[in-house]
Amino acid sequence: MARMGTVMKKLCIVLGILCALAVAGVAGIAGGLYYWASRDLPGFTNITDYNPPLVTTVYTRNNEVLGYFYKEKRFLVRIKEMPDFVPQSFLAAEDTSFYAHGGVDILAIARAFFANMRAGHVVQGASTITQQVIKSLLLTPERSYQRKIKEAILAYRLEHYLTKDEILTIYLNQIYFGARSYGIEAASRAYFGCHVQDLTIAQAAMLAGLPKAPSSYNPYRNMAGAIKRQHYVLNRLRELHWITEEQYQEALSEPITLKRMDDPSWHQGAYYLEEVRRRLIERFGEDVVYNAGLHVYTAVDMTHQLAAERSVRDGLIASAKRRGWTGPLQHLNRNEWGMFLNNHPYSALELEQGTWVKALVKDVTADRAIVQFGDFQGRLDVKEVHWARTIDPSKATEEVPSVKDCRKVLNSGDVIWVSLLAVPENLNPEDESAAKAAMWNVTLEREPEVQGALISMEPGSGEVRALVGGYSFDKSQFNRATQARRQPGSAFKPFVYSTGLDNGMTPSTVLLDAPIVYTSSTMVWKPQNFEGIFYGPTLLRTALVKSRNLVTIRLAQRVGIRKIIKRARHMGLESEFPEDLSVSLGSSPVTPLGLTKAYSGFARGGSTVEPRFILSVESAWGDTLYVNEKQVNEDAVSPQTAYIITSLLKEVVSSGTGWRVRRAFTRPIAGKTGTSNDEQDAWFVGFTPYLLTTVWVGFDRMQPMGRFETGSRAASPIWVGYRKAIESQYAEEDFPQPPGIVMARIDAKNGLLAGSATEKSYFLPYKAGTEPHRTSTASTTSPGGSVKAAGEDLLKQVF
Repeated sequence: MARMGTVMKKLCIVLGILCALAVAGVAGIAGGLYYWASRDLPGFTNITDYNPPLVTTVYTRNNEVLGYFYKEKRFLVRIKEMPDFVPQSFLAAEDTSFYAHGGVDILAIARAFFANMRAGHVVQGASTITQQVIKSLLLTPERSYQRKIKEAILAYRLEHYLTKDEILTIYLNQIYFGARSYGIEAASRAYFGCHVQDLTIAQAAMLAGLPKAPSSYNPYRNMAGAIKRQHYVLNRLRELHWITEEQYQEALSEPITLKRMDDPSWHQGAYYLEEVRRRLIERFGEDVVYNAGLHVYTAVDMTHQLAAERSVRDGLIASAKRRGWTGPLQHLNRNEWGMFLNNHPYSALELEQGTWVKALVKDVTADRAIVQFGDFQGRLDVKEVHWARTIDPSKATEEVPSVKDCRKVLNSGDVIWVSLLAVPENLNPEDESAAKAAMWNVTLEREPEVQGALISMEPGSGEVRALVGGYSFDKSQFNRATQARRQPGSAFKPFVYSTGLDNGMTPSTVLLDAPIVYTSSTMVWKPQNFEGIFYGPTLLRTALVKSRNLVTIRLAQRVGIRKIIKRARHMGLESEFPEDLSVSLGSSPVTPLGLTKAYSGFARGGSTVEPRFILSVESAWGDTLYVNEKQVNEDAVSPQTAYIITSLLKEVVSSGTGWRVRRAFTRPIAGKTGTSNDEQDAWFVGFTPYLLTTVWVGFDRMQPMGRFETGSRAASPIWVGYRKAIESQYAEEDFPQPPGIVMARIDAKNGLLAGSATEKSYFLPYKAGTEPHRTSTASTTSPGGSVKAAGEDLLKQVF
């Protein structure tokens, strides 16, 4: 027995040694594999600072989306922002033991191994969500044992650096869902037109089934396959008791309706969005703007923006029509008619009052033309063609007879733009056959070549509420509101007159409105008033209100052009400003944005404010990156000078070239028109204490717009159209009078205090101590002498 015990003891020792050697061998092999696979492992700690390519979102002041910038359409969303069943659906589909394993699921690997062995090929995977994150962010998509071992090692390490929720957050934001969508939020928008927090269980289950094979299960292409995969996910959710039987049955019976969330980018507010994009790139760089998922909060108000776009469009079309007809879009032979109509189909549901359509002229008589657009017919009466004159550029529109015969303008086979005057009476737009049988009344249209710009800013804050840079962003992305440099004409005069007020002049200072000729070795300059008339001695008040050029030049001559240039620059205008008197008439080009900033000095009572488009920027994680604080130049002009100029600009509206504004509004509004030589530029800058709006109209290439296409006629109607749409948002408000201002009633003829013999007077503001003290008598010399007398005062000077 003893001997037997000794033998057994020796056998145990041998077996122990063999086991030890076996274990050591396995460990050695494992160690060798680990060393082999981990020699060139990529660093993974950058995953802990997860920064995938994300969509930058631009918001309006009301937190509506204005547009997106991106290279990959991915929106960052946190686990806590999702309903519980959303991450649970993905765990049910991909990794049910996610919160239990350490990055690699050994049991799942074993199950997959035996399943694949039985099938003879790969039918089941075993990658955990952690491994999928590693594969997506760090490793190549190659299929090899070495890569799988690397994936497992990195997954194990990652689990010790991040929490489970952090890893799951990365996964749900990183994976590709098809339909150009990366991450769960983008997928929710692409497939169901909603945000992730608004998904139903049925929708979440369908999305959870996509990452395995986004193309194969894409419901837009393979709804049956997508539903089959969805049912698998729902069943797993039920088996895991993550949803109830009732929720399961409800999700199974829920109909799946696919819908893409509209992308507003580059549709409404496109010029504003482009200006925001340009400024973001200047500050952060293109890579950040297109990849960092910024949240950008702007000052745009879409009520303002849409009103501005409509008014600019209507104003430019009206301006184009005043220049008459330029001919059809094209002319077709009869054998080409059918192809044209087939290539330009329309639906009754898209036809409403004001809609523009391309139409084919089929028959023309003197009093009407019959046109066809798609399967619909329209009648174009001669009264709707009246404007289609052939305009002589030297004549005003009214000087050319209107069209009274359609045959003078149109021929059968012409392709033209028309707009619908109204939907035919008692027509149901959903009744397509009735709509095709009806006769639609239409009017002739033409797209303008002339361009325009509008910028509207609240002067109190500098926040830009609306920006329009041209007729159509699709056709031209050049932003004329911020990039075009054009001559402001008489819109520059308030800076000239404000300089005069600070150099010894008052609103009742009298200067001569008479011819001036400047000669040099190379040129002769004979400035004129717009009317071609000279009015003799004229009050400064009247000269600004009536925009008298000759008085303005004499004022500039008296105070010195350098002082005027200094004032313009101090108020924010950027231009070369050569030191010659033509600058006083607005010959130096400026941008509409720059002119708006400079005018804010009058609207704000002396201080200018920097226009603000972007208010703040946050990172994808909600950290504040940039706050655009209000920037004010407190001493741009004295409060007293600003008030006097503003008061005179109110008279421009009430009794001067801004008369179209007076006709539309009863509340206090100040403004100034501007027209450059040969009507190449037309301006109107109008403001109240709460809103400052600048409008410019002109061709991109310098050329006359036509006789009388002035600031009053071409620009101020656009200003009126926009402001009528939004003025009700603001309470009526007048400009506050600062200390140091006194008011006096002045004789309109001579600038003295009004007396008993005064026939016409003005109530004018003065800086205290500068008001007149003499009273007018009947014998006092009156301004506004005869043109002949003014002509005899011809002054010739050399510069």
